[in-house]
Amino acid sequence: MERGLVVGAGPGAGTRIRALLGCLVKVLLWVASALLYFGSEQAARLLGSPCLRRLYHAWLAAVVIFGPLLQFHVNSRTIFASHGNFFNIKFVNSAWGWTCTFLGGFVLLVVFLATRRVAVTARHLSRLVVGAAVWRGAGRAFLLIEDLTGSCFEPLPQGLLLHELPDRRSCLAAGHQWRGYTVSSHTFLLTFCCLLMAEEAAVFAKYLAHGLPAGTPLRLVFLLNVLLLGLWNFLLLCTVIYFHQYTHKVVGAAVGTFAWYLTYGSWYHQPWSPGSPGHGLFPHPRSSRKHN
Repeated sequence: MERGLVVGAGPGAGTRIRALLGCLVKVLLWVASALLYFGSEQAARLLGSPCLRRLYHAWLAAVVIFGPLLQFHVNSRTIFASHGNFFNIKFVNSAWGWTCTFLGGFVLLVVFLATRRVAVTARHLSRLVVGAAVWRGAGRAFLLIEDLTGSCFEPLPQGLLLHELPDRRSCLAAGHQWRGYTVSSHTFLLTFCCLLMAEEAAVFAKYLAHGLPAGTPLRLVFLLNVLLLGLWNFLLLCTVIYFHQYTHKVVGAAVGTFAWYLTYGSWYHQPWSPGSPGHGLFPHPRSSRKHN
């Protein structure tokens, strides 16, 4: 008799457990959705503030100029002090690839959802093509500067022996070291990516203000870009603390800022350019005119 009661109660208990788990999942999804909407709204409002964007430029300058002073107050044996650390290999060395992937998805969604026009979407995405050209061109320029200012040295137990080999290729082929003025490409790239992402993500505040469709996928992509921007800031700080010489870092950041100014600060405001972020996406209210 008791055994029959236990067996009979089993399916009912399982149903109640499944219903309870279903309710729990729904609650968790609701909480996650509420946090997603709240976080995206606050982040959009923060990045969309012109005043805060100007302060952000000052923040990056302060990080590069004064950040190296922190090397006297931090542990030099941390994981971030190693060139082979996970973040340096997986993120810093591929910073442009990460930026293009995340930011490209965001620009694609924002522009296409706002305009439904492929040509306009392609035009805005072309800013990332320009950014890739800037990155490749700057890298080649940095190598050229190192070639023109460098000399060939042979490492010896007593020190370095200068050789008269004329260029880097012949020097490295002989098993020696070529040393010249090395502009920090990592500082350049992280600075450029930070400025670029802050400028592109600032559009989302105006996008939301116009009541355009902003579902969970778009908000999630936006927050992923915000998190990546935060990671670039952190890794830039680690780079200026632990790696490269001071002037190499300052010059790299200055070139990155100048590249941003030439593109986002100047050229993209011209009609024959890819256009500035948000250009042509939002309707402008027409001023009413009185006719006599």
